[in-house]
Amino acid sequence: MPEHLRALVVIVFVASVVFFMARRPATDLIPPADFKRRRNLWFVLTLVAFFAQSFWVYAGAATVILLVAQRREHNPLALFFMLLFLIPPAATEIPGFGIVNYLFDINHQRVLTLCVLLPAAWVLRKQSTSIRFGRLLPDKLLLASLALTSALALRETTVTDTLRQMLSLYIDVFLPYYVASRGLRELSDFKDALLAFVIVAFLLALLGVAEYVRHWLLYNALIDALGLQWDMKAYLSRGGALRASVTTGQAIVLGYVMAVAIGLFLFVQHFVQKPVHRYLGALLLAAGLFAPLSRGPWIGAGVIVVVFIAMGRHAASRLALLTLAGVLSIPLLAVMPGGDKILDLLPFIGKVDTENITYRQRLLDNSWIVIQRNPLFGSFDFRSTPEMQSMIQGEGIIDIVNTYVGLALRVGLVGLGLFLGFFAYILLGLRKAMRAVPDNADPYRLLGRVLLATLMGILVTIFTVSSITVIPIIYWSIAGVSVAYIHMMRRQAVPQDSPVTTISLQPR
Repeated sequence: MPEHLRALVVIVFVASVVFFMARRPATDLIPPADFKRRRNLWFVLTLVAFFAQSFWVYAGAATVILLVAQRREHNPLALFFMLLFLIPPAATEIPGFGIVNYLFDINHQRVLTLCVLLPAAWVLRKQSTSIRFGRLLPDKLLLASLALTSALALRETTVTDTLRQMLSLYIDVFLPYYVASRGLRELSDFKDALLAFVIVAFLLALLGVAEYVRHWLLYNALIDALGLQWDMKAYLSRGGALRASVTTGQAIVLGYVMAVAIGLFLFVQHFVQKPVHRYLGALLLAAGLFAPLSRGPWIGAGVIVVVFIAMGRHAASRLALLTLAGVLSIPLLAVMPGGDKILDLLPFIGKVDTENITYRQRLLDNSWIVIQRNPLFGSFDFRSTPEMQSMIQGEGIIDIVNTYVGLALRVGLVGLGLFLGFFAYILLGLRKAMRAVPDNADPYRLLGRVLLATLMGILVTIFTVSSITVIPIIYWSIAGVSVAYIHMMRRQAVPQDSPVTTISLQPR
């Protein structure tokens, strides 16, 4: 039996277990019919992908299936999250048929976006209740960032390629943000969308554990079977153990997804009735966070938990207990069998792959020298500078393992400022919106706490990784969800002197 079909057996088995376990708690948040429809769609598309033998056959079949499915879907973002990690984001070029060299790169995530989010965006644009794009300050900052990126692309490439990049920005950045920010309006919509992300994270977590234990990257053979070329199929290890990646393409990306899921789970678990389901979910996500052996997402997950607790009741005592538990766990791990291996993996404490930390420090130092030469708008040839050439690794690449550094190098401090301003404004809006609800047990305030903590965790995590594979899709989507939350709170019936009426993200 071919390797990708053997992997399919494992994947279907694991997925069956996860969906069976999630079925009952999921119905505490959404109608059973929604869960069943999306679950069945996940299985159908997975089987199509593994039996297609060609990416183009898969893309064609998936397009038809998704266009039919989205017509029955009342929450496009939930469907998008449920299928976002179906297969790895390996891409191929759509041929230009003699007119141009090629149209643009296509992968599963873009097929999903075009078939689910694009129709949703058109519907939302025509609705009188939807806020027109550009009326909010985050919209303007995002639009300015996209315009700057597109304009600066002309420095290094042709007009045709710039148009191609603009189309990619529209698909990968604008559509996830726009549909998320306009498509979620009631608390039930948020529960639906966040639950979809958490459920698929459960699946990725268990598959990640399977990869870690079996030392087998389950989706690598699928890429070959679909006839795709991808440079992210390498088996990476740390401390002698395989770093799981599942469908995300990189171990650190899987860790990032798990950290985000942990943040969203803090909201979802509030509505799950049976404590055992909450405990099992938390344990599964913790295992999924461990399996990639990526320290940046561990720090990001820690930030999410700490910020979430800090905004709740009895914050000081709970943070003290959390700190005490962390301090006591270190000597406990030191005496446990195999505990020394875990300690060696911990950030700032462990001794495994310490050269990665040194590399990141050198990257900051060398990048700052390069940035100072073109501080406002960066440069397109920054990789050819002596400082960056000295950062070439054994694989012959310069790995810009920091999203902020990458932005400053490519689009300068102006571009970085627009990026940071976008997220800073949303964080401020979240804080103001949730303060309108004084009761910490209220689900509306809980949602604000979760989104603020998750977004802060994301911003910390991307300091340790460049925006590769699905990383930017997730942070633009969560930013859109946060904007939707702010406007949901503004629409609530509250006294005129409430803090909600002073939220600075209101239409202008």
